[in-house]
Amino acid sequence: MESRRRNLISDSNRFLKCYHHYLKNCTEIQMMQDFIDNLFLDIMAKTVNGKSNLNVIGVGSGSGELDLKMFSALHHKYPEMTADNEVIEPNPQQLHDYKDLVSQTPGLDYIKFNWNKMTAEEFQEQWKEKKETEKADFIHMFQVLYYVKDPGATVSFFQSLLNKNGQLLLILDSGNAGVVKMRNTYRNQFGTTEVNRSTGDVRLFLDSKGVSYRSYVLPTKVDITKCFIEGDEEGEMMMDFLTQVLDFSKTASSELKAGVMEFLRCPEFSVESNGNILMTSNYELIVLEQLTSDRKQI
Repeated sequence: MESRRRNLISDSNRFLKCYHHYLKNCTEIQMMQDFIDNLFLDIMAKTVNGKSNLNVIGVGSGSGELDLKMFSALHHKYPEMTADNEVIEPNPQQLHDYKDLVSQTPGLDYIKFNWNKMTAEEFQEQWKEKKETEKADFIHMFQVLYYVKDPGATVSFFQSLLNKNGQLLLILDSGNAGVVKMRNTYRNQFGTTEVNRSTGDVRLFLDSKGVSYRSYVLPTKVDITKCFIEGDEEGEMMMDFLTQVLDFSKTASSELKAGVMEFLRCPEFSVESNGNILMTSNYELIVLEQLTSDRKQI
């Protein structure tokens, strides 16, 4: 077994750079736009119906583009409704970028923003210490559960904050995604076991507790061609993000790199098209509602 490596998340600046390069070569942004256009308003209909104000908690909201797209869709459908938006984001640069985006986007007077530079777990601790009783109508946690110590406890806590007809939306890599299977295959060599989590793990936890949910597959592909170009800076950053290992190309042995590259090119997960290598990297959306007294508590 190779020595334990540093998780990419330990270097927040490098993480953001790698993530941005990943997004450039991935259909994730289009996938999320398709989600908002085709699923989001239908999912939210019961939650929003009859409300004059929506209490929202965004966990790990990043730089806010997706948050504002969701608010825009809601505002277009329900123009008289206002919103209180609790933003939870631990990365100071991402939070700064979110605030800048808000300041540069006209027509957001109907939203009241409350900024929290903290992790999901820190927010949970603060909430309990203050003995808060306010509930939320809509909570979203997109690609957050990779980075918490106890995903079950985190899901349980945020589900407990839901109002009647409130909904918690979770998005993670699907358990069938090639990147998840690659991380699981090399988890010991990578030494970054947390990011192997997928919606499969979440569903197993919810099923074991008898908690009902709805799920939707969100098809995504990523162009990994540059990962196979020796010395390509963008390719190396993408490899960092795919493996979640800091400086993977510089720290991995030649045998490990060869194994990972062969895995990424496996026909089960990737196809070649017009000279490019496209890897399936599907996400999955899980929707949880408020737990009522006649439904089993987590």
